Amino acid sequence: MTQRPNMAARRKARRLAMQALYQWHLSSSPVNQIEAEFIADHDMAKVDQEYFSEVLRGVPSTLTELDGNIESVTDRSVREMTPVELSILRMGAYELVHRIDVPFKVIINEGVELSKLFGASEGHRYVNGVLDKLSQRLRATEVTASRAPRE
Repeated sequence: MTQRPNMAARRKARRLAMQALYQWHLSSSPVNQIEAEFIADHDMAKVDQEYFSEVLRGVPSTLTELDGNIESVTDRSVREMTPVELSILRMGAYELVHRIDVPFKVIINEGVELSKLFGASEGHRYVNGVLDKLSQRLRATEVTASRAPRE
């Protein structure tokens, strides 16, 4: 039996990954440098460090795919989005595509919570809408199954 990840450690990993992606977006510093700085500057004892590293490295390496997915369900270019919203949406899109072990509802909820914490006052509504549309597009079977009436 596989062990379920520690949800608090995973949540902390997402929070740090979003901050690191934000820094990467603004500074254009190499990802490995940002990762090393975050590991040195933060207490990683209660963080799912493997998840943090995967997301932080995975988003830049699949950026064209992720931005294409985001732009396919929005009315604006990624260049027009705030850096906070864009970092959250890229991370959510990465998880939807590459981490099918994580339920889409968890990805949406975590994105909304991060947006409430770091984003503009109503940014969480935008993040919620975009991640919901992305879920329907990228995880159609899972979304449909979750909305089906239970017998």
